[in-house]
Amino acid sequence: MASPLQHLSDRVLFGAAYYHEYHPSALAPRVEADLDLMKEAGFSVIRVGESVWSTWEPEDGLFELDWLQPVLDAAQERGIGVILGTPTYALPMWLARRHPELNAESRTGQRDGWGARQEIDYSHPAFLFHAERVIRAIIGRYAEHPAVIGYQVDNEPGAAIFHNHQVFQRFIDHLRRMYGSVEEINEAWGLTYWSHRLSDWSDLWTPDNNAQPQYALAWRRFQATLTTDFIGWQTDIVRGYARADQFVTTCIAYDRPTADEVALARPFDVTAGNAYYRMQEHLALPAVTTEQSWMTSGLWSVYQTADRIYGTRQEPFLVTETNAWDIGYPWMHEPAYDGQWKQVAWALISRGAAMIEYWHWHTLPYGTETYWGGVLPHTLEPGRVFREIAALGAQIAEAGDAVVGLVPDAQVGIVFSNPSKWAAAEFPALGGASGPDRRAFQTVVDAYSRGAFEAGLSARVVHVEQLVGREPADVVAELPVLVAAGLAILADEELAWLRDYAQVGGHLVLGIRTGYEDEEARARLERKPAFLDEPAGVWYEEFSTLEEPLPVQGSEGLPLPDGGAATLWVDGLQLVEQTDGGGGAAEVLVSYQHPHFGRWPAVTSRAAGDGHVTTVGTVPDPALARAVMGWVAPAPSGWQPQAQTQTLRGATNAAGDRIWFLHNWSWDPSVHDLPVAATDLTTGEELAAGLRLELGAWDVRVLREA
Repeated sequence: MASPLQHLSDRVLFGAAYYHEYHPSALAPRVEADLDLMKEAGFSVIRVGESVWSTWEPEDGLFELDWLQPVLDAAQERGIGVILGTPTYALPMWLARRHPELNAESRTGQRDGWGARQEIDYSHPAFLFHAERVIRAIIGRYAEHPAVIGYQVDNEPGAAIFHNHQVFQRFIDHLRRMYGSVEEINEAWGLTYWSHRLSDWSDLWTPDNNAQPQYALAWRRFQATLTTDFIGWQTDIVRGYARADQFVTTCIAYDRPTADEVALARPFDVTAGNAYYRMQEHLALPAVTTEQSWMTSGLWSVYQTADRIYGTRQEPFLVTETNAWDIGYPWMHEPAYDGQWKQVAWALISRGAAMIEYWHWHTLPYGTETYWGGVLPHTLEPGRVFREIAALGAQIAEAGDAVVGLVPDAQVGIVFSNPSKWAAAEFPALGGASGPDRRAFQTVVDAYSRGAFEAGLSARVVHVEQLVGREPADVVAELPVLVAAGLAILADEELAWLRDYAQVGGHLVLGIRTGYEDEEARARLERKPAFLDEPAGVWYEEFSTLEEPLPVQGSEGLPLPDGGAATLWVDGLQLVEQTDGGGGAAEVLVSYQHPHFGRWPAVTSRAAGDGHVTTVGTVPDPALARAVMGWVAPAPSGWQPQAQTQTLRGATNAAGDRIWFLHNWSWDPSVHDLPVAATDLTTGEELAAGLRLELGAWDVRVLREA
């Protein structure tokens, strides 16, 4: 029987988004030439059609559908599969003119205006009517074309928080169904405060000037359901036409404010996500500290992006967009050095990517993204980027099914919580003189992700909802270390699960804010960290933000390198006098070097049942995070990097083979002595145990252990 994922079983898919319709009209006959070049570059997939609703439907109810046929036919002739997109993220202007109420409002009554994209209230019935009509027209026209292997519904959903009138009224209905009465919501949200008690549902104020944390979190949760429902609705429509061998997905941009990735991906056949990163020296090892955004910076963040996409469904995934040439802004140009495209692609594959697809094929001569570079430059003549990507395509083809279905190694689990992320975006605990850190949750998580990476560990992102309901002992067997940091928004049963994980043998690493608030963003009345103070052997009632990094001192139990520091926050940890389970008192591993903060430990650890709880009362800087993560989860035995510019990551493929990805992230060459015999999957060369591999500048080897 046909499977929607059968196209992912033979090799990693490789290609780019292709917008033939974006070519200037004088160049319209380029389809054959473009597809020939793609074949030369080893492409096996292209993505088409999702950006041009006004081309599909130039006037209300007037459809022009045949223009894509030559692209699909040419792809089929060359054995290139096609992912067909629905065009619902960019509204045609005739629809904007007829229905101005579809424009998203970022404040009540203030429309955002047109001229960009995704400025649509996609929960509005009028929008859904027109969207369904164009989806059915496109998918109905091309579903049976043999080149089409899958569908992408919409594009990077969840970009805006809607304040439109009909959205707010739906929010009130949602609350009414959830709480039942105004008395219940008054109690749950603490609306006695500042005289906000409701006497009727119509008393609820609009969110524009809201200062109530409980309201803010409920509003963000509701906005995420709008996005989830919209994407699920599209998926259902497309499935009505899709063949059994065609998959359905969307491309998730993980920083979108209303994207709940676990809920979004639930109805799909496979997760797909976008991985954008700064290139050149931002990929070098040793790394420098840089700020993060939708475009990540630092090699560790590339791996974190891949781990987060994998963690959406805990399975291999598609990379629907990643750097072809320049990305981002007209004032910032950082095309990769020779070798870096290969390096990053293999890094993503090492963490479970089953497709690498570049955005996009040709660099546009007009529009917002004129300087967002494609595989081909503005001249449309193949250059250095094309040659580098074509060489990578040859490597992927040579590796074949040996790198398919990879389950990446993981010594550490990083626990993720969208409610904690949303709450921290609205009322962030971190910040400084320049203002609040709206990425506060991610800032905390990043510290541990980078620390694990720099300690030579592989991490897996796992969501709270993926843990609760599983037996803690089963998770311990899979992930012997879990980092629970920044998880302010947790229900009682979620905190109890973390406690049980440690009791049955796991090593739980607690960071700041975890266990401080309940699922309604109410500060807990229990001693902090709630439910976890006894197994951790520490508690706190006082905390402080930090304007400057605070020096710390290690101990015999946990020696520290020079330069380790606490940053941004201090919990005033105090040792529990009476401890349970016979684990004894918590051991102080790291202390602050400060006349005031020195009274409290920075890092403690204690045996708890059959496991351990290590508590970190600050946001560790890279040196401290690396030391802590290396202490709680020693690097795996066997294969190891042999230079500070190297990374080595392992995975197991569908056949049960051990695959190793050896990188040299530097201009300086390095060497690596093979611990066992292996096959170089990119060349087919057999390598003997003890052979000294020469790694050049920005080099990568993909090895199958004999």
